[in-house]
Amino acid sequence: MICQDCNERPATLHFTKVVNGEKSVIHLCERCAQEKGEFFMFDGAANFSVNDLLAGLLNIDPVHQKQSHHSSAQEIIQCDKCKMTFQQFIKIGRFGCAHCYTSFKGHLTPLLKRLHSGNITHGGKVPERIGGSIHVKKKIEQLRAELNSLVTREEFEKAADVRDQIRSLESNLASGEGNNI
Repeated sequence: MICQDCNERPATLHFTKVVNGEKSVIHLCERCAQEKGEFFMFDGAANFSVNDLLAGLLNIDPVHQKQSHHSSAQEIIQCDKCKMTFQQFIKIGRFGCAHCYTSFKGHLTPLLKRLHSGNITHGGKVPERIGGSIHVKKKIEQLRAELNSLVTREEFEKAADVRDQIRSLESNLASGEGNNI
């Protein structure tokens, strides 16, 4: 989408304004938004950026981060591969390479918890119409691995119970009941 003001640069800021039930949407590039200044609540700040906005929303205060950076110079965290620092990540808003995730893991965990309602691992989404059968198939795979382990350890009574659970789940899946489990 192109900026509605200059019609040259890509629009990176999208403002929705509702007044007396009437909705208007404005799409601007960062430069045009800065030029509009106080109209869009930037107060003419020449160094405002989308990254500063995101940092504020994510409770990463860029001013505080810069102050702590100067006061503890020996605590600079840097990616081994691309040499990007965590401070650079905060400023830019994206990593330099895939290894940055590992390098900054300790500092990313609180951020990810805030973004994902306390979760730090991605579970993914499964469509509801096939979700039940996928979960049943996954459970069957886990039970088969457990069955193999029990047979290897020669725990045949427990293995028989697990085998019966697998058969029950497989028959439910074949009859179409797996979607409701």
